[in-house]
Amino acid sequence: MTFTQLEIFALVAELGGFTAAADKLGISQSAVSHAIRQLEKEWGLTLLTRGQAGIEATEAGRGLLLRVRELLGVAEAIRQEVSAARGLNRGVLRIGSFGTTSSLLLLPRILEQFKASYPEIDVFVEEGEDDEVAQWLAERRVDVGFVILPDERFDTMPLVADQFVALIPAAHPLASQPSVRLADLCAMPFIMTLAGNTSLIEKLFESAGLRPMVKHRYAQIITIVKMVESGAGVSIVADLAVPAPLMALCPGMVKKPLSPVVGRSVGLAVPSQKHVSPAVAAFLQTSKSMVKSLRGGSLGGL
Repeated sequence: MTFTQLEIFALVAELGGFTAAADKLGISQSAVSHAIRQLEKEWGLTLLTRGQAGIEATEAGRGLLLRVRELLGVAEAIRQEVSAARGLNRGVLRIGSFGTTSSLLLLPRILEQFKASYPEIDVFVEEGEDDEVAQWLAERRVDVGFVILPDERFDTMPLVADQFVALIPAAHPLASQPSVRLADLCAMPFIMTLAGNTSLIEKLFESAGLRPMVKHRYAQIITIVKMVESGAGVSIVADLAVPAPLMALCPGMVKKPLSPVVGRSVGLAVPSQKHVSPAVAAFLQTSKSMVKSLRGGSLGGL
């Protein structure tokens, strides 16, 4: 068993194909196949099989894949610490991000400062829904991720406080009220966000014993905003997902706090604070400093 074989195994499972893994590693497909065969022969297990979506890990392979990714993460951390000791600050950083709050408002500003301070660190970003990012963290597919707090599965660092708001057509009678109850939103078509927080919003209604009339489901916040403005329905999203510049583009829509207020907290998470690489530690520190400097101003009331 070699680190190269483990890296190839993890990459084939992640990308779903031998060719894709070979292209990313810059080696031949036969070399990838040979590495997998040698690993399976040594372990006496079938690690990969062909499924409907391509090559995927077997049940035994999935169980080992988590440990393989942990081991590769430790190896990467050692390489980064050696580079830091030599004054090179090189390495790889994989970030999981979701929705407007992290991908649009927080991450670009944090990365701008991070890349200025650590230009030799190679950064990769994967965007998905909030539940997906948490899953990627658990599977060690990303090193650090934006999450909704609290999340007891990981070591976390709070970044920003937020709340949920109702999006209402400006011409609707609810638009003149200071706040909106969940029950008020059940009397008209509801637009459910798929851009993050879907499960949280569903639980809000469930806990209140209510069921919204979901007629639309959209993954893009701009689509949700424009559909509300057109009068197609109402929605609930995170306040930071609809910042002032976006509101200015949609004068036919207003946002109102929920009554009672429903808050949320967004932060960064790592599988274990004790085993973070120098690149992750630097990203966490940069994020903490950057968000502190932005509070009360350019992020719309953070």
